[in-house]
Amino acid sequence: MVTRLSTYFLRTLRDDPADAEVTSHRLLVRAGYIRRAAPGIFTWLPLGLRVKAKLEQIIRDEMAAAGAFEVHFPALLPREPYEASGRWTSYGDGIFRLQDRRGADYLLAPTHEEMFTLLVKDLYSSYKDLPLTIFQIQDKYRDEARPRAGLLRGREFTMKDAYSFDYTDEGQDASYQSQRDAYERIFQRLGMEYVIVAADNGLMGGARSEEFLHPIPVGEDTFVRSAGGYAANVEAFVTVAPEALPVPDGQPVVFDSPNTPTIETLVAHSNAHLDAPAPGVAGPATDGATAWTAAHTLKNVVLALTHLDGTRQLVVVGLPGDRDVDDKRAEVAFAPAAVEAATEADFAKHPGLVKGYIGPWSTEGAVLGEESATGIRYLVDPRVAVGTAWVTGANVHEQHAHSVVFGRDFTADGVIDIASVRAGDPAPDGSGPVELARGMEIGHVFQLGRFFAEALGLKVLDENGKLVTVTMGSYGIGVTRILAILAELNNDDRGLVWPESVAPFDVHVVATGRDAVAFDLAEKLSADLEAAGKDVLLDDRPKVSPGVKFGDAELVGVPHIVIVGRGAAEGQVELWDRRTGERTSVAADEAVSALTR
Repeated sequence: MVTRLSTYFLRTLRDDPADAEVTSHRLLVRAGYIRRAAPGIFTWLPLGLRVKAKLEQIIRDEMAAAGAFEVHFPALLPREPYEASGRWTSYGDGIFRLQDRRGADYLLAPTHEEMFTLLVKDLYSSYKDLPLTIFQIQDKYRDEARPRAGLLRGREFTMKDAYSFDYTDEGQDASYQSQRDAYERIFQRLGMEYVIVAADNGLMGGARSEEFLHPIPVGEDTFVRSAGGYAANVEAFVTVAPEALPVPDGQPVVFDSPNTPTIETLVAHSNAHLDAPAPGVAGPATDGATAWTAAHTLKNVVLALTHLDGTRQLVVVGLPGDRDVDDKRAEVAFAPAAVEAATEADFAKHPGLVKGYIGPWSTEGAVLGEESATGIRYLVDPRVAVGTAWVTGANVHEQHAHSVVFGRDFTADGVIDIASVRAGDPAPDGSGPVELARGMEIGHVFQLGRFFAEALGLKVLDENGKLVTVTMGSYGIGVTRILAILAELNNDDRGLVWPESVAPFDVHVVATGRDAVAFDLAEKLSADLEAAGKDVLLDDRPKVSPGVKFGDAELVGVPHIVIVGRGAAEGQVELWDRRTGERTSVAADEAVSALTR
């Protein structure tokens, strides 16, 4: 049945919403697809639901082609399964918790791994039942601290999450590849550029984790890629550690360094008062340097970790002075603990930390990790290799030391890879230097392994009648995020321009003028298009000017528009392709064939 704009639940806006930060947010609200209900929470209107439904159908088609079966779980879930997996606590403030009238704890599901696992445990008990892949398209809830950018980062969002169940690792590999292939087909059907990058496996482990990122300037993720084919998000990037150097004889030299609490002031002081760096100092990266640079210095950053039980612990990280700590890499490396820069109160509790002059070694010659100058756990960047020499703090106010050699003058409690990644850094697979780009995560395929199955007791009998723990894979697609990205990609200065695959209607017929002939022809043409299998939106609003109708048609963004106006009496209509801007006059009886071929 033809959808008539005269009775359709749609109101467009001429002005941008005050809180809109990105183009997709601005246009989806103005064009009547969504309305803000609260920060990060949106009401879906008829146009928005039509686009969302088409996007979901593409996903359902490819899930079915991959052999997955659809289920649907509630969003309101009891505490107990999440308590068993440990995520009731590990999610921290990131989830919505509530109690019913009897005081029982519930949450609004951020993801459903526990429920999928328990469902299969309830129904399956033999290896003969596997492999199995099931999925749902469901709303998720996360208490984002700073919801922003409309649908790109909200507190309520729609996600397709699928889970595979196998009893062997080989079976898991096959299921993983099947879902990965399905994701590629989905994004190809949507016409979306994507980059598959290696991702961090997180707390749950698993053998493989990959994200599908869409390169876009407003993306929240930074990823790296090399011309040789390597790609990873920054959290999963592995720094190439230099080869160990021979450990030289000698000892560090302490020198006065007044007013040098920063790397910049230390470098300036060193160049003014020290001899030029010796060959090989600080490793091969600075060979041949004729002046001191930040790369010669060892920056010692104090971080505070807040563990799940609420305890606070300091850790010192030594990294080259020309690098900073990357917050996302640190967050992943120290998870599940929360990480932040140490505060003044933290320094006050640890007088051994001489702010601005912290070093990794003790002036009494103690080796850090045994009896350090600070007594705090000390970790180093992979570039701090055995035999490398550094300029660093002496743990004394306004004093530094040079020729401080790792493996001779100090050691560490471990290595941690949390320094910022830069363009030109070598890819860990040897495929050349990397470049950095911004992207938005649109999908994630992840081998969970046996984490949830172990926690929740999901076992089946194998061929020998022995109970084995099931291995799982997790596969997520952000439905509403993809919708927003499509809006971000497909627009011009007048409004949205949807791709045909997800447009709310196939054809937008606009009847203009006051002549009944135009409206009658528009009615007939719309009916003929519907009979030919097209979804039609007919703008039959009386007493609305052509300018307003054209403006709404441009804003709503149906890719094919038919204008029925001045030439109606002569049986002529105008075909308007919103994607190219091309307008063509054709006979009305040829319009249907032109739009259906």
